[in-house]
Amino acid sequence: QKAAQNLKPAVPIKFRISSRTDAGVHALCNSAHLDIQRPLGKPPFNVKQLVCTLNNHLKPEPIRILNAYRVTDSFHARFSALSRTYIYRLLMGCTHYSEIPVFEKDLCWAPVGGHLNVPAMEDAAQFLLGTHDFSTFCSLNSKTPLQSPVRTILQADIRPSSGFLSHHYEHRGLEFWELKFRSRSFLYRQVRRMVGALVAVGQGKLKPHHIKELLEIKDSRAFPPNAMAPPSGLFLKSVEY
Repeated sequence: QKAAQNLKPAVPIKFRISSRTDAGVHALCNSAHLDIQRPLGKPPFNVKQLVCTLNNHLKPEPIRILNAYRVTDSFHARFSALSRTYIYRLLMGCTHYSEIPVFEKDLCWAPVGGHLNVPAMEDAAQFLLGTHDFSTFCSLNSKTPLQSPVRTILQADIRPSSGFLSHHYEHRGLEFWELKFRSRSFLYRQVRRMVGALVAVGQGKLKPHHIKELLEIKDSRAFPPNAMAPPSGLFLKSVEY
C-alpha cells in the first residue's frame, strides 16, 4: 500500500489482499487488488508501467509484483476467490537439525526421527477430504466464535518434491515431500494443524483412523499437544479465481 501511494494517485489507495498468513509463512504467489485514480489529464498506467514502478518502490521488501491485470469494479481479491492452494514442504532423512541444507533453512520442516511412513499419511489424508467441521483443526483466536468451522477440502495430496540445489546433497539420503491442500478458505492455522497430525501418523504416534476421530470430536482442545507444524515449511502457492 505504501509503494502504491508513491504512484501519486488523486485519492488514497486502499489495498485489499486475498488472505493473510501467520508470521513465518511464505507466499509463492498471493493476489491483491487496488483502485488507482490518476490526476486529471494523466493517462491510466499500463500493466508494464505498474509492475515496474511498484517493484522499484518495493526494493527494500521481500515482495515482488509478478503481474497485473485489469478487472471489473465488482472484483474483490478476497471474496472473488474460488479456492486457495497451500503447500507444506517436509524434509525427511535428517537425524539432527544441523543436517538441514543451509539454503533450506526456514523453508521446510525436518520432523524428529528422520523418515516418515508416507503410505500411512496418504491414508490419513483421505479423511480430511470433503466437507467437515474442522473445529479440532482450528487454533483459537478472537475470530473463532464468529466463524463457521465447516470447510471443504478439495485436495489433500502428498508427493515427492525437489529441494533447492538438491544435486549438492542428494547423496546424503535427504528426501523432500510436499503436502498440498486446496480449499475455498481455511480456518486459523488449519493447514499447520492438518500437517502436524499427518506427520504424527507418519511417525507412528497416531493411526490413520485417528484423523477421522479428531474430526468427529469437534473440539480444538482435543488436538494433540505440540503437534502443530511450524510456519517455516508452509507456502501459499496460489489463489484461484
